Amino acid sequence: MPQVKAKELRELNDDQLARRLDEAREALFNLRFQLPSGALERTSELAIRRREIARILTIARERERAKEQADG
Repeated sequence: MPQVKAKELRELNDDQLARRLDEAREALFNLRFQLPSGALERTSELAIRRREIARILTIARERERAKEQADG
């Protein structure tokens, strides 16, 4: 699965971003179970999923802060 760009994530609305976060977390969870059994061929997938989750959380936080500044 290719890496997701922050630009692509910023184009999503809040619901789509939350859904994407759930999917990424589930994928990371599944990858963690494959690792000890030796079923995971590309261990770099773990880092890719972690980075994707971090990007999504960063964008979500940026949106929260923008809303706070607009209200305050």
